[in-house]
Amino acid sequence: MEGMEHVSTYPSADIERSAHARVRQMRARISSVLADSPAYDAGFEPGCFVTSVDGMPVRDVIDWRWLSGEEAITVGYIDLDGDTGEVELWREPGEEWGFEFDGLVFDDVKQCRNACTFCFMRQLPTGMRPSLSLRDDDFRLSFLVGTFVTLTNLAPEDERRIIEQRISPLRVSLQASNPDVRRRLIGKHAQHGLDALDRLLDAGIEFHAQIVLVPGENDGDALAETLAWAYERPGILGIGIVPLGYTKHQTMFDRSFNDVQASREVLDRVEPFQEKALRERNTPWVYAADEFYRNAYRDDLLEHLPPASFYGDFPMFEDGIGIVRSTVDEWEQVENDGTIQRCAAALRKHDAIARMIAGNAQREFLDPLIASSNIADVFQPLYVENAYFGGNVDVTGLLVAEDIANAITKQVEKAPSLPADAFFLIPRVIFNDDGITLDGKTLQDMEKATGQTLHMVSCTPAEYFEQIIAIIAG
Repeated sequence: MEGMEHVSTYPSADIERSAHARVRQMRARISSVLADSPAYDAGFEPGCFVTSVDGMPVRDVIDWRWLSGEEAITVGYIDLDGDTGEVELWREPGEEWGFEFDGLVFDDVKQCRNACTFCFMRQLPTGMRPSLSLRDDDFRLSFLVGTFVTLTNLAPEDERRIIEQRISPLRVSLQASNPDVRRRLIGKHAQHGLDALDRLLDAGIEFHAQIVLVPGENDGDALAETLAWAYERPGILGIGIVPLGYTKHQTMFDRSFNDVQASREVLDRVEPFQEKALRERNTPWVYAADEFYRNAYRDDLLEHLPPASFYGDFPMFEDGIGIVRSTVDEWEQVENDGTIQRCAAALRKHDAIARMIAGNAQREFLDPLIASSNIADVFQPLYVENAYFGGNVDVTGLLVAEDIANAITKQVEKAPSLPADAFFLIPRVIFNDDGITLDGKTLQDMEKATGQTLHMVSCTPAEYFEQIIAIIAG
């Protein structure tokens, strides 16, 4: 259900460098060296830099992989003393060179030059860390970690490189095929991106596409036109449609597709294309984000979710497409294998209650799952309103420590007779890789603010029920 645009989707090292706009020589900082590897034997150490391979600069991990494919290469370097040089390395067939690098791009992340009306990054509160508001539009990160790019900032040499190195598939932020609609949504460079997309498709580069659906702009007939345009291009492997996400920190939007009628109209508009694609390509091809199903069928969501087979290998899972289906199926699996029952028994034995923090987006499927599993007396969700972002932001991954702490404090005040072993579960998705929330807090900060025992857990039932059992046992 995490269909909102990601605030941060690529490695923090890359973000921080570009967020501070550092102008640096293209060089790859070595973070670790594999023992007994060619890199180790040549004397490379963490902190050294790789600057070239066979005389060619190394701009990113893609360049490294492309240039280092032979069994003998000449590596340019800067050592720990700042001295430069070159060394020839050899390896056995199939052997790794032994380098691990800090980050994925070794120059600056390519940033967005558009003025997208729907851009979530432009709707953030003031004072947030620069890394959270960096608007990347980098085809390399699209390939490496799955971010969506508009292609509006591609230079001719970028297109040549994509074609030469077969950097495919990429993920493109399509929005609309109609030039006027697309320009209104993206800005003056909109057509440049569409032209680049066609050239790359003609060269055999494949794409997954995303449409952020904005009421009254690219929905309705405009959406049908875009889908028809994209279907004529077999290199567009699939399209994910996500609803506009907006915060209270803007004045342009006050509605999305949160009501029943609006969401059902989207699903009805998409269905003919899905049926055609299933007949002709054996895939639905176009997928509506989980939010559309949730909003269209709030009272009986589980009866209207597409089956897992509909999503194939879940290519757009990270964009909120198929997460609910995956969660429901996994829940049923751990119920059938007895994991939920073991967890419930452990909690009851210790007179404990586990309270899972969740965004309101989970309510329509999590409540019926809990009710059908006979675990509601010891496993209870605590749904948290997102006051920090406001608007229609209701996914778990965008919750912040301040709102969570306030919700926990209010819950404790309502039920002062909580069992001694009551505890709260905080989903891992709320934190970044450094254990920091979007408002800059840690799990320990939240414990201090609430005076309660908190545990960071997975977001998937198969993992968090086992983790609860381990918490009780420990």
